[in-house]
Amino acid sequence: MATVWDEAEQDGIGEEVLKMSTEEIIQRTRLLDSEIKIMKSEVLRVTHELQAMKDKIKENSEKFENLGIQPPKGVLMYGPPGTGKTLLARACAAQTKATFLKLAGPQLVQMFIGDGAKLVRDAFALAKEKAPSIIFIDELDAIGTKRFDSEKAGDREVQRTMLELLNQLDGFQPNTQVKVIAATNRVDILDPALLRSGRLDRKIEFPMPNEEARARIMQIHSRKMNVSPDVNYEELARCTDDFNGAQCKAVCVEAGMIALRRGATELTHEDYMEGILEVQAKKKANLQYYA
Repeated sequence: MATVWDEAEQDGIGEEVLKMSTEEIIQRTRLLDSEIKIMKSEVLRVTHELQAMKDKIKENSEKFENLGIQPPKGVLMYGPPGTGKTLLARACAAQTKATFLKLAGPQLVQMFIGDGAKLVRDAFALAKEKAPSIIFIDELDAIGTKRFDSEKAGDREVQRTMLELLNQLDGFQPNTQVKVIAATNRVDILDPALLRSGRLDRKIEFPMPNEEARARIMQIHSRKMNVSPDVNYEELARCTDDFNGAQCKAVCVEAGMIALRRGATELTHEDYMEGILEVQAKKKANLQYYA
């Protein structure tokens, strides 16, 4: 029976790639993130989600043991882009003092045949070695879509990678010091096998920030700027009703650029209002482009 490596040889992939060591693959894809410097203030807009994450990941594992409850193996974060899913995963690792390993779904898809599944195996092996640790899988929908019959090699490779992920999720006990966090913008297209109990069985929704959160986000991203006392963040928040966290940050950047162009030494409320208009114009242009 042909193996993954046989298929790779038929496709002309060099032996030096197939024989790459675990550490080399990990180093190539920047899997191990050893410099996590996320300040707690950076995630104030998702305080409720942070507390829920800490409860479901590691910090309160003793409470699970005292109650005789099996702690969850994995957590799935889902919601629109720019709402802070990746940021919260890093903050959670920093708060729990755990080793943080990141896998990006698109990177796994772009690997050579067999490399995606191998990297998933190596990630879990390294996580056990570096425990306590958190494996973060960003853009899970790139490898976790619902399975279907396909003759294309690329589709088969994506399914192999997902099957290896399912195997690894089943292969360790929930009371170990290894936890999995996954993030996606498209929870509706994920394979049901990923979402069943015992795998990614805890779901946390990341909605668009409310008015109070938007005001706080803009305050946070303006704290190092020379801002005029007349800037009213509450009014700015009311003018950004449909903005996500990333777009609120973009407003601050645009306001700084506007002040810089007019040679000012501090940012005024008008600069922020113009920044909002700039970001809104870009959003409208993007919608027209994809219409």
